[in-house]
Amino acid sequence: MKHFIVIAFIFLISSSSFSQKQLEKLLQKENNGSIPYIHIRELVNSIDTIILLDARARKEYNISHLKNAQYIGYDFFNIDTIIKLIPEKTSQIVVYCSLGIRSEDIAVKLKQAGYSDVKNLYGGIFEWKNQGHKVYNLKEIETDSIHTFSKAWSKWLKKGIKVYD
Repeated sequence: MKHFIVIAFIFLISSSSFSQKQLEKLLQKENNGSIPYIHIRELVNSIDTIILLDARARKEYNISHLKNAQYIGYDFFNIDTIIKLIPEKTSQIVVYCSLGIRSEDIAVKLKQAGYSDVKNLYGGIFEWKNQGHKVYNLKEIETDSIHTFSKAWSKWLKKGIKVYD
């Protein structure tokens, strides 16, 4: 029994490490690094002082989002809406999506509009949930459901209930 526990622990650590390396590889492939990442542990420590922007589709946001996140969308993103929402261009802003790919595109647009303190959430809402943090539905009630964007992308969500269209 003791050996089984040790082997299970080693497997858990190695699979988690493998998953992190795969995520890092994906983000390096898809992103250009023009926006700095903020990691989950950093965001948790400063979440009350940061403006959170959700750069996913409305249907994804409706299923779940980070507490107090503002929906800004991706396909229909409008910088004028953001300028009205956040007039102070030195505000601390974190943009997130499912994994951190679409959010980089939106964060670049924010930087181009003059926002100076913009970060991209590394691993997005999937990694947030994978690390055991809470997400909320439209009624601001905690939920385990996460819209996974597509079945192919759902492999990145390890915790929670996967929701598809």
